[in-house]
Order: sequence, then C-alpha cells, then structure tokens
Amino acid sequence: MTPPRVPALPGFDPGTVWLAGAGPGDPGLLTLLAAKALGEADAIVHDALVDRAILDLANPAARMIDLGKRAGRPSPTQGAINARLVELAREGLRVLRLKGGDPFVFGRGGEECLALAEAGIAFRVVPGVTAGIGGLAYAGIPVTHRGLATTATFITGHDKSGALPDNLDFTVLAALPGALVFYMALGTLDEIARRLIAAGKPPMTPVAIVSSASTSAQSVIETNLAHCGADAVRLQPRRPAIVAIGEVVRLRGWITRFQQGVAAPAPNAVLSA
Repeated sequence: MTPPRVPALPGFDPGTVWLAGAGPGDPGLLTLLAAKALGEADAIVHDALVDRAILDLANPAARMIDLGKRAGRPSPTQGAINARLVELAREGLRVLRLKGGDPFVFGRGGEECLALAEAGIAFRVVPGVTAGIGGLAYAGIPVTHRGLATTATFITGHDKSGALPDNLDFTVLAALPGALVFYMALGTLDEIARRLIAAGKPPMTPVAIVSSASTSAQSVIETNLAHCGADAVRLQPRRPAIVAIGEVVRLRGWITRFQQGVAAPAPNAVLSA
C-alpha cells in the first residue's frame, strides 16, 4: 500500500521561534507541524505539562530547556521565559516553545507572542489539541452533545496567586446550557462547587475529574457537584487534571463500552451518591 503523502510544510528558519501545542499527552495527537518542529528545533523550551513520550521525539542534538511552572514550587517568571526565547532566537537557533495542550488556551502564548514581536523576532503559532476537548474525548466525554450541551465554556481554576479569579460570575456560569470545563482547578474545586450550587446549579450535576488525560496513566473520577470537592481531597487525583461539569458526563458510561484507546477499559470511576 502506498503511504499517504505528507503535504509540503513551511520551513523552520534559524533565528525564529515556533510556539507549538503538544496536545494533552498522547504523541498521536501532535499536529504535523508540531512533529516537524520537534525534529528540527535546535532548542526546545518546554513546560511541565509536556509528556515525556513527546519529548522523546525531539531532535537528539537539540538543547532541552525545562522552564515549566509548577504549583507550589519555585518557577521561572513569565518575563524570564520571554527573555530566554528572545535570547535563543538571537543566537540564530531554531527555537521551539512547546506547551501542553494549545499555546493560546491558558498557555500564556499570547504574552510570549507580544514579547517576541516587541523584540523583532519572527514566530509561528502552531495550535494544539487542548485538554478540554481532546482530554475529555479520550475519557469518553463529548464536550458538546445535541440535546444536552449546546455550549462549552473553558474557565481557569486559579489566577496567578493560586486563588479562584474574582471576576468569575457564577450566576452566569450556573445558568449556561452546557458543559463547564475548568482547567487547573483541583485546589479550588470545593469553592467552585459551593459557588455554583449557591448560584442555582443542581447539587447532583455530574462532574468528572480527568487526570493525565490521553496518556497510559489516565484516570477518571466520576462524582457530582455536591461531593466533588471532598472526593478530590479523599482520592488525590494526579495533576494535571481537567474538570468537566454537566450532563455530558453521564454519556461516559455508554461511550467507553466500545471506545478504543486509553478510555476503553471499564471506567475507574468513583461516584458519590
């Protein structure tokens, strides 16, 4: 059988930066452009969410630079990361800034683009599969579904201080006719649940906490809004995790019966009554 033809892809020029999304974890979810960049980059500046299996695909001669931010531990500032990207590009290197998920979905990719533009450095943005879509799909949860979820809302679970952002309108969120998808929310999940219930969201609304989405270590906790905070404390799900709130979570039991891949086995869920 003749192998499929790979389309012509743009060149990765020395002295430029590609900001690429690595997806939620499975190397199979890399785009062709991201895979090309991994194989050609002279320097790879990656965050803490990029799976090891993806980094193993990198050019063996590339400089591997871990500048990931980690909750509760000393981490590089965004300004320091921006400066490092500019410095590497000015050395004439092909620089890959590799981020878990998508660089523009809670990935600070926009800030890095602005810093590169200010420094006069040419760059390319390579979108990736964000965990709120791809990670939930691997867990058997469709983020939208006719008759159940006509909207999908992506929300950050904490601000730069680690607290829940103070500009979230929970009255609006509770009334939305679809899935609420919280990123980086394990530390604030109990408060999120309490505020949604106070704003009118039914306490028995299904919740799924998906850890290490799309990898061999993926695990899923199924619970509900009334108990999700306590379940997260009791079961200590691995980070990174994505939290889905809404009726689409109920579809998981049906979808995973025949879904191939990491979500195919019987659900490893804990449902609080």
